[in-house]
Order: sequence, then structure tokens, then C-alpha cells
Amino acid sequence: MSKIDPILLSVYARTFRSITDEMSISLEKTARSPILCEAKDFVTGLYDAQGNMLEQTENLPILAFSLAPVCRYILEYFDGDINPGDVIFHNDVFSMGNQNNDVAVFRPIFFKDKLVAWSAVKGHQADIGGNVPGGYNPNAKEVWQEALRIPPIKVYDRGILRRDVWDLIFSNIRLDIVQHDMKAQMGACTVGDRRMVELLTKYGLESFEAHKVALFDATRKMMEAEIVSIPNGIYHGEGMIYYDGHNEGSEFTIRVEITVEDKRIKFDYSATDAQTDGFVNGTFTSSASATILTFLQMVNPNMPHNEGMVRPIEMIIPEGTVLNASYPKATTFGNHLCPPNADAIIRALAPVIPDRITAGWNNLLCSLTTGLDEEKGDKYVDIGFMGLKGGSGAMKGTDGYDHIGMIDASGGVLAQDYEMFEQQTPHRLLMHEYSQDSAGAGQWRGGLGVETKYILGSHDTQFVTFGDGDFEPAFGLFGGGEGTLNSITLTYPDGTKQVPNNKDLIAGVPKGTLFHQLAGGGGGYGDPLKRDRELLRQEIRNGVISSEAARRDYGLEEEEQ
Repeated sequence: MSKIDPILLSVYARTFRSITDEMSISLEKTARSPILCEAKDFVTGLYDAQGNMLEQTENLPILAFSLAPVCRYILEYFDGDINPGDVIFHNDVFSMGNQNNDVAVFRPIFFKDKLVAWSAVKGHQADIGGNVPGGYNPNAKEVWQEALRIPPIKVYDRGILRRDVWDLIFSNIRLDIVQHDMKAQMGACTVGDRRMVELLTKYGLESFEAHKVALFDATRKMMEAEIVSIPNGIYHGEGMIYYDGHNEGSEFTIRVEITVEDKRIKFDYSATDAQTDGFVNGTFTSSASATILTFLQMVNPNMPHNEGMVRPIEMIIPEGTVLNASYPKATTFGNHLCPPNADAIIRALAPVIPDRITAGWNNLLCSLTTGLDEEKGDKYVDIGFMGLKGGSGAMKGTDGYDHIGMIDASGGVLAQDYEMFEQQTPHRLLMHEYSQDSAGAGQWRGGLGVETKYILGSHDTQFVTFGDGDFEPAFGLFGGGEGTLNSITLTYPDGTKQVPNNKDLIAGVPKGTLFHQLAGGGGGYGDPLKRDRELLRQEIRNGVISSEAARRDYGLEEEEQ
């Protein structure tokens, strides 16, 4: 075996990350859909020949930890039939995918005729077939009402395009832009392939294999050291889901039992409620990703993200629960079960690691509009990333992040650029600003949410909402206050107002309708009366909090302001 050089070990770790970063930049610059090139709703990654994670660039963390399980599934599926030049597509939620719209490209990397690694990219596509343009169908009860299922399938075989397969896939997808975006993902995988071959040419396969194992082992030890710092014990937490899209007043509880035993941690969801009859269900992969990304926020942020990181973590997510629905249940909402899952984990661990957890994050309430841009003659799909981004929870010593968005995005998903929003859709933006008094009060306050208004610019717009953020505000911790709730209101041209359900599909929304959204703030941490008084006065001047809220929540009397 090749001798381990500690300097070279660091070079490998940094190079893996450099490669996935370059793949990410490549996709950002070549994709067409604003979901990818604006919001960066994708992940890029490298995996070894066995599908073990080498490194990832996690623009959207909920996608990131879904690639390695699929890579292993592909290896089993095409056992003995993986060749140089192959390109494989996959989105199937019942073969380790996480969400139908999140379509992955896998490219095997060969060196001297030997399979040595994989490059992979997964991105949220603007359409994926199914009953509803854009892919979110709150009325769905089974997977076929949601999307075109793509099990592992070769679109390139030994470097040759399988045109019949390509045409079969894209004949079932409404928007041509998806073809262009998938080509961009393929291009990013090619970048990863080239850079890995360059690395192997420089240092050799034996060195790569030896240092890879050493890197996994070093990262495992880093994670074990983090787990050891948590007191041994069994901890419980809960998070709530509100409304399944079909039964008014329905509620579901996520229950986690966390067992910390020396160098290992186990997350057991066996007591979680059963799956729903609607699309409010998760897959094992989406739920496991949510667990990992939440826990990572409580440990060393400089830890490399590779296979060694996840080896001390065990997860039990039984099939048939709302976090792991059985075939053929609908599951598109699964990624967005991350916030209540995260709430459960935070509540469980807050008493034992209070310095390393945040208060509650604003939960999601999202809108999706689809229709025809009459001026361009093109169909469009817009996920309202700009309006949905509420605030994060505060933690000891630090205010929450303003306008950061969902915890499953963890700051990776960007807000839309105003001018690009008006170019990519027929809508006209009227307002987008921080929402005063939206943050939970505390010695360290939650992050601010935002307020957004725009005029719908297409006739017969299809309007979809999904989320839970209008039921339960972000919770505070250790005396901190709650954030504010989310809301969406449509005001039609005749003055009629409609407040959609949080899982709703409204067809035929007229042109000229006013869209108004409030995204709530994050929860506060600690006693608000201990907040720095001069900082409060600055925030009053800057419009972060009102004079009234400063008096009510922080005890700052008018004469002190």
C-alpha cells in the first residue's frame, strides 16, 4: 500500500472540493432555468468506484446526501455493464431518489480502463411530467400523478447517444428548457471526469486509493470526536406537519429518539406517524438527508464532507411512516418535511448542547406559478424563491440570519435577482424588503423574514402553494420569543381576496392579480431583556424593529430609544 503523506492527504481533500466547486460553477453558468442558474437549486459531487462520497458542493443540502445511495443502487442495477462514456439519468423516489423533480446525472470515471470514481449532479427541474406543470401537485395520491419516473437509465452508452431513450424522456416533459438544463448537468459531470483523471495521472491510482481510505478514516474520527462531546443518553423531540392536502385539520407528528453512545449517534423515527394519503410524505433518502444536514449544523463546520463523516451516524426510518412512504404513494412534499424534522432534532438536543443549536427556523410556505408568457410566447415555471425566504433561528452569541430561507437549503438557495425575475416571468415586482418585527425577540434575535408583492402577468395562471409555515411560527429557546407566521394572499382584479391553503392548487388565476407574501422570521434565543441596548436603538433607526416592539418585547422605554 502507498505510504500516507499528511500533506498530500490535505491536497486530495482540497482538490476533491475544488473539483466539485468547479462543477458547480460550470452548471451555474450554463443552465437555462432560473431554478438552477439563479437559485442554485442543485448539488455537485464526486464518489469513489463503490459509490462512497469523496466530496460535495452542497448548494442545496437536502439534495446532497441523496446522491451516494443512488450511486450504489446504479452499481447494483448495471452490475458488470458500466463502461467509459456512459451517462445515466435517475429521479425515481422508489429507488433511493429524494424528489421526482430532482433529476440526477451520473458519469462513471475510468482511469486506465478501470472504474475509479463517479461524478454526479442533481438539480431541480422546471418540469418533470405528471398531472401538473412544475411538478408540485397537492391533489396527488400516487406517484404517477406527480411525475415521469426515471429509474437508472443510460442516455449515453459508451459515448453514443441513445436517441430513442432521450426522446422518450423528453416527450413526457412539458418544457424544452429541461433538455438544456440536463445537458448542462452532463457538462458539469464531464468537468468532474476530466479533473479526476488529471489528479490520478499526477499521483497515480495506488496513491489515490490509499489516501482516500485515510481521508475517510480521519473524517470519521473528526465526527466521532464531535459525538463524544455530547453527553451519552437518550433524547426525544417532536415536530409537527399540518394538513395533508386532502383532509382539513389533519396533523401528523414526527417523533425522533436520539441515542448518543460514546462515538456513535442513532436517530430512530419508529414512533413517527403513519404515511398520509396525499403528497405530504417523504422518502427514506429525503428524510435521511434532512437528519444529516440538521446534525451537521451542530458540529465542526470545517469537517470534510465525505463517507467518513456519516459512518458514525445510524438512522432508523421505518417504511410506511410519513418520513418513508411505501410504494406507490405520492411524495413530492418530502424535501419540505425537513423543517419539522429539524425542529424535532433541535428540541431533543437543546437541553444537552445548548451552545451548539439554534432556535427554530421559519418554516416554508412556497408559491409556484406556471402559465404562458404571452409577450414571448413561451411557457414558464417560477418557484417563488424570493418571497419564501424567512429567517433562521438565533443561537448563543449570534443573531439568526436574515432572509436565509428553508433549513433544508441552509443558505445555499439564493433569492432571485429582481431584473431576472421580471425577464424570466411575465410578472411585475412591486415590493421586496425585510419584514419589520418578524424576528423572534431574544438576547440574540431571530433572522428577519421578508415581504413581497408582485402583479401576475399571465392569463389563466396556475398557482400552487406548499408548506407548513402558516400554522406554527419558529420557536424560541431559553426565553427567546417566536418568529412570525407566513402568509400568502391573492387579490384579484375585481378586489376579491383569496388566502390559499398551505397545500393548494388554484387554476385560472387572472392576469393583474396582486400576490402578497409574508415570510416569517426565526426564533429568538435567550432573555430579550438582556439584549444590548445600543444595538436595539440602531435596529429601531434602521427599521428592523418598531418602537412599539422594542418597548413590548425588550422593555426599552420610549425615552431610552
